[in-house]
Amino acid sequence: MVENRRFLDILAHAVLLLGVLAVAFPVYVAFVASTHPSSDFVSGVVPLLPGSEGLATYREVLAGGGSTQMSVPIALALKNSLIMALAIALGKIAISILSAYAIVWFRFPLRQLAFWAIFITLMLPVEVRIVPTFKVVADLGLLNSYAGLSVPLIASATATFLFRQVFLTIPDELMEAARIDGAGPIRFFRDVLVPLSQTNIAALFVILFIYGWNQYLWPILITTDDSFTTVVAGIKRMADVTDGEPRWNDIMATAMLAMAPPALVVIVMQRLFVKGLVETEK
Repeated sequence: MVENRRFLDILAHAVLLLGVLAVAFPVYVAFVASTHPSSDFVSGVVPLLPGSEGLATYREVLAGGGSTQMSVPIALALKNSLIMALAIALGKIAISILSAYAIVWFRFPLRQLAFWAIFITLMLPVEVRIVPTFKVVADLGLLNSYAGLSVPLIASATATFLFRQVFLTIPDELMEAARIDGAGPIRFFRDVLVPLSQTNIAALFVILFIYGWNQYLWPILITTDDSFTTVVAGIKRMADVTDGEPRWNDIMATAMLAMAPPALVVIVMQRLFVKGLVETEK
């Protein structure tokens, strides 16, 4: 039984507020830094109040990159990251839900072996297989392309496992009823399983979109053409200045722009995201 004490309520709210401040304060500092001239950071003292250069800084980085190390506009880098993240998220969901459907609802030889072969790939992260993956992509001529950025990352054992667990909760009687009504495997999948999995699809989409958006190692390895630079790799490139001081206002403005799309996806899909993670009954 949970005791209802005012002291415990105050303590819980204080801990929550401290957590929010710990997360939000660096974001606020980045925003403030993006509104001041770069010269304000030479002394090492970061202002805590917004300046007057915000609109000019954001306009500069969106249109021209804002740095001698970044030869393409940040708007193009944002577009590249968006295409890559959407391709990875949608590709992972499509392949995983079809794989789970085949494993759960079809009876074929070595069905369980196929599932465990997929599941074992969880022990092989991108960093372990990055050299052979790069060799395959290079041999296929997919360097400096959206396909090269996204296709090697669209297989997901985790998503396959999650969809399999969802499908196992659906009774076989539902399949029998659909079969009596004349529904074939494709129609059963389209009209029954996909609608029942909407919340799980939404939750996975949020997670996988952020995963694709935050990719750093693979994009810098697979692209040599600046026109395919992603925004996360662009932030690192803007900070690598050999002569002179980094333009921290441009870097912070780019960081704020890079945070906006994932935050927007989470906000828009928050209800479905939470429901998909906590829902246990179908």
